[in-house]
Amino acid sequence: MSLTQLVTLTGQVGSLVPLSHAHKDDLIEAVKDGELWNLWYTAIPTPDKIEAEISRRLDLHAKGAMLPFAIIENATGQAVGMTTYMNIDSANRRLEIGSTWYRKRVQRSPLNTECKRLLLTHAFEQLDCIAVEFRTHFFNLQSRAGIERLGAKLDGILRQHQISPNGTVRDTCVYSIIAGEWPTVKAHLSYQLSKSRD
Repeated sequence: MSLTQLVTLTGQVGSLVPLSHAHKDDLIEAVKDGELWNLWYTAIPTPDKIEAEISRRLDLHAKGAMLPFAIIENATGQAVGMTTYMNIDSANRRLEIGSTWYRKRVQRSPLNTECKRLLLTHAFEQLDCIAVEFRTHFFNLQSRAGIERLGAKLDGILRQHQISPNGTVRDTCVYSIIAGEWPTVKAHLSYQLSKSRD
């Protein structure tokens, strides 16, 4: 199976479906919940840029560089965020899970944990990846804590890695889960999800 082949991943509280322009209105509503574009250490589009962001991700998919998903809340059927497989390296069976955001109402809920488990399961068990990366801004402490809760390990920090739109320079924390760690990480995520449903 190609690392960029369109696929729908379905869980109990959330599902990941191929991103399309049909998700635009839900995503505009979602990004307004918490005014997520105001977070200086991340790049989340303003409501008027959602359509362009969907187009950008779909264009990268067409070029074989990204597999974009809309995050669907099963209870409402609404798109509540976006995520992707990105920086896809098919030859080395590696990819990054990134460009992820959720509306404020569902942040720190079982939805995020379940969606990460769905993405990781597909990457390791269907795509036969040898490693999955996560990258985030050094100062995005919420994201770093979430990545570490998944069981990913810090590979290192790329210092002065990128220049942000506001002119600041980003240090990027690079985390990964490797194939040999996946069974333990999967058990950990399944345990977290079972506790959240108690």
